[in-house]
Amino acid sequence: MDTNNKKATTPNPPGSSKVNVSQSLGEMASQGNAQVNDAYEKTNAAAIQAADLLKNCCTGAVRGVQDYNNKFMEFAHVNSNAAFDFIQKLYDVKSPSAFIELSTEHSRKQFETLTEQSKQLTALAQKVTSTAAEPVKAAVTKAFHYSA
Repeated sequence: MDTNNKKATTPNPPGSSKVNVSQSLGEMASQGNAQVNDAYEKTNAAAIQAADLLKNCCTGAVRGVQDYNNKFMEFAHVNSNAAFDFIQKLYDVKSPSAFIELSTEHSRKQFETLTEQSKQLTALAQKVTSTAAEPVKAAVTKAFHYSA
């Protein structure tokens, strides 16, 4: 038997493979922890941005709806006053022709008034919608700009 052909290897000290595995596991756990923290930070930042976006949208929408309601109530007041004025004038009507003339004039004025009020309310509703949608539009544009 030739014992000279055997390679000389240094045996691993007892427990050294356990140390290497422990170190590897520790490094992997540390990397995993860093990745989890990074993901948490990104998710948290996205959640804060989403909350701010929602807050801005809601704030703009609430203000716009308040403006719309105020304008609507203003128009309701004007229209109520016009109706009461018409009723008061009806008390003074002495003939059917005067009644028809008064009714025709009142209807024409109310039609013109309602047409103008509708235009104003439509414009205000479009402004409210635009104002409420602007933060979302800006956020989407920003998101696509950064991802491109």
